[in-house]
Amino acid sequence: MTQADPNPDATLTIDELAGLAKVPTRTIRFYQSKGLVPAPVMKGRVAYYGKKHVERLALVAQLQDRGLRIDAIRDLIKRLDARELDVGEWLGLDAELQAPWADDRPRTMSERELLEVFGQQGVGLVGELVRHAQVERHGDTFLVKSPALVALAGKLAGAGVDLEVSTKAAKILTKHLRRSAEEIVELFVRDASGEGKDLSHALAALRPLGLEAVRTVFAREMERALGELVRSGRAAKLPLKPKKK
Repeated sequence: MTQADPNPDATLTIDELAGLAKVPTRTIRFYQSKGLVPAPVMKGRVAYYGKKHVERLALVAQLQDRGLRIDAIRDLIKRLDARELDVGEWLGLDAELQAPWADDRPRTMSERELLEVFGQQGVGLVGELVRHAQVERHGDTFLVKSPALVALAGKLAGAGVDLEVSTKAAKILTKHLRRSAEEIVELFVRDASGEGKDLSHALAALRPLGLEAVRTVFAREMERALGELVRSGRAAKLPLKPKKK
């Protein structure tokens, strides 16, 4: 009695798999070495691949598109293979985790558009934006890394605040808020690890309440810092009006 082939769909050579999945053969072999793709079925000296390999390559590509590193993909796939995790549920959670908090994405702008942001203050400031790495020049256009921060810098320039000062202020905020965000995420991760926790519900609340908390805490701390400026007597030494040239 002939034993049934346990892998009847494993009929693709690695070159055929590469063509079907649109993934180079060297990349497939690399994925195999990292444990991302199952081993092929050996028939004699020839390795054959099937449907599960096509599906796995598609999943790896999808996870890479979402920004996952190779080690993270390998660990996730191990959990999927062990049936500890459902891929559909995980992708839904991933979408929630990576939903944007700020409507501020890099975009290209012309020099005229940049000048419009700064109005009459814009003369000579395009070069300053490049120097302070807020924009990158690409021929006749500029890649603006954070349109929202550039717009804020334009408003501050209109109020007489130098671009160098607003850029340094943005760096200070980024430095401290990045660390705060990382610590808060870790706090929520530890809390979500408890039994009976609804992570999706917590995430839905965290976005609006988190932004409100940042505004509240920052406003309170600015009041404290400005009040200390007055109490220390330093404010009395500041010029109230610009010096006449």
